[in-house]
Amino acid sequence: MKLKYLALLLVLIVTSCASKKDILYLQDANENNANEISFQYTTIQPNDILKINVETLVPEAAVPYNKSGAGEVQQSSLLLLQLEGYLVSNEGGIYFPILGNINVLNLTVVEAEEKIKDQLISGGHLNNPNVNVRIINAKVTILGEVNAPGTFNFTEQNITLLQALGLAGDLTINGKRDDIIMTRDVDGVRQITHIDLTNTDFMNTEYFYIKPNDTIIVNPNSPRVSSSGYVGNISTLIGVLSILLSTTVLLTR
Repeated sequence: MKLKYLALLLVLIVTSCASKKDILYLQDANENNANEISFQYTTIQPNDILKINVETLVPEAAVPYNKSGAGEVQQSSLLLLQLEGYLVSNEGGIYFPILGNINVLNLTVVEAEEKIKDQLISGGHLNNPNVNVRIINAKVTILGEVNAPGTFNFTEQNITLLQALGLAGDLTINGKRDDIIMTRDVDGVRQITHIDLTNTDFMNTEYFYIKPNDTIIVNPNSPRVSSSGYVGNISTLIGVLSILLSTTVLLTR
């Protein structure tokens, strides 16, 4: 009877252990440490909020083309900036002062800047204006086996998958590093891909950089799944061991 319980305990311990292969990132980094970086440009999608500033050598001339109060909001919170921004419609348009509706769907921010600038010049509105466009409601949602799951805003043009996971406090020791799930909406089509963080190959794909509204899901690894419902941590393990030994002593008297 004693051997039976001890054997069961041994099985639980073994199935709860993770190897280095399960938890180390970029295990082939030494073989792939000099690849050229290829930056990606985010394209504007429905429900994006744009911050657009128009400047000229004569500041007063640009006033009609900027939303009222935009200058006062520049140093305020991100929420206030979003309230003052231009919401992209489901059709991909924004309503810009004087110019009216402008379609910016699937344009990069640089292309949107050029489009607005061209319309200002060709329409005889301004001479040589400077237009600055930024997406100010970009966010990524990270769920599962991370230390701080949630939805995180970012304003950078490019942030990597590893940086995004850093926002969530990194994976827990129980996170499945070789099968990260990412969902992404592209032109109205939802794409689901699987990413292996233990290998550097993903760093050379389109999924290395995060795009607004991406969702990242970190599932539990095999040891975590195996131990689920049996042994959750060391204190539980000690408790189980104590009960088993006590029961064994009572049954063998």
